Amino acid sequence: MGGIDLATWLNLRGSPFEALPLFVTSLAIGLLMGVERERKHHTLAGIRTFPLIAILGTLTAMLDAPAHGVLLQTVGLLAVASLGFLPEHSGEPDKTEPRTTTVASLLVMYCLGALVWHGYGGVAVAVGIVATALLYLKPELTGLTHKLERRDLLSLLQFAALSFIVLPLLPNRTFGPYQAVNPHQVWLMVTLIVGISLSGYLAVKLLGQRVGGPLLGILGGLVSSTATSLIYAREARANPQSIQLATAVILLANLVLFVRLMLLAAVVQTSVLPAVLWVLLPGLLCGLACALLQLKRRQSEQQQPDLSLSNPSEMKLALGFGAMFALVMFCAAWLNAEFGSKGVYVVALISGLNDVDAISLTAFNLFGESRLDGQQVATTLALAITANNTFKFGLIASLGGSTLARRCLPTLLAASLGMLGGLLVLGWGS
Repeated sequence: MGGIDLATWLNLRGSPFEALPLFVTSLAIGLLMGVERERKHHTLAGIRTFPLIAILGTLTAMLDAPAHGVLLQTVGLLAVASLGFLPEHSGEPDKTEPRTTTVASLLVMYCLGALVWHGYGGVAVAVGIVATALLYLKPELTGLTHKLERRDLLSLLQFAALSFIVLPLLPNRTFGPYQAVNPHQVWLMVTLIVGISLSGYLAVKLLGQRVGGPLLGILGGLVSSTATSLIYAREARANPQSIQLATAVILLANLVLFVRLMLLAAVVQTSVLPAVLWVLLPGLLCGLACALLQLKRRQSEQQQPDLSLSNPSEMKLALGFGAMFALVMFCAAWLNAEFGSKGVYVVALISGLNDVDAISLTAFNLFGESRLDGQQVATTLALAITANNTFKFGLIASLGGSTLARRCLPTLLAASLGMLGGLLVLGWGS
């Protein structure tokens, strides 16, 4: 189990107690889930039964080992399953927790105990923790399912099918002029972007308006900084009293963009991360310093508008991003072949007005193909972010009014100046 051999450490090798650490591991896993089940009223099994079931799983696997069979393990599994046919307790059963959940937990616990004997103690511990978390977080999970609309669930199922069924079937080779488009790579990047955005979307759905303005801005930025800016700019125009809150949410949502790009660089092309950090970190830190000044002035009690965001896993949005990413990849490869890195910079300025992710992923891929160097990738990101900030500032000014625009402008300018400074330092060091 893990990197420590307890049997050797405790000098149990060759003794009658050599298998004792395995039973201790099973006992610990059983106690973990048993404590959670004990909190339920009139439950079928609790803090004593679960450890015993885990030990039973290890014991039957041990007894089956000499014959290399599974007879006793099968009998034990059927015996545990039969516990579900026991009569209810005399007291009032817990209507909020069906006994099928406890029976399923017992079956999982028995199998985890068997896993421990077969040498998968680390896996058993990890699965035990995840299973206990599923049981403990029932209110949060139930609340999430109630907050997700039927449309959200359908789009999630569609995206899962296309990601785990269609993605492996897509050809993993380049097509077209300049060998620019790889269908498998395009959809893999779509999956990555939608996965990051989906985490923020689900967090907003789960937490709702219980979170404060700063956290709402961060979560909104994970989904779409443009959509978040649009929603709160309109709110500031309709309700002038919420302008401080709108400012904080918009600024933080736009600063999350820097974190997104750092994460994408680390996942897609780790070797370009040092060059990218020279641009993104100064931009983030300079922008964050200005944003914090806004947060200190924000009133503590303000009404928060609903942050209604589109599910990023909807097929229309996912396919739209995939098409845009493929187009940006083609244009970048074409212009890079014809005009060098200056052609990519033109694409960054144009595509960055609408979306930064597509050109960023394209730049990372071009770096991996040795078509761009680290400084050129950093310059591409700086141009795309500047173009995107310019577009969003125009959006904020037109929809939110001049007061909101004046409050957002210093942070956007500071972020751009930070990127410029980092780019100059990177250029001098080259």
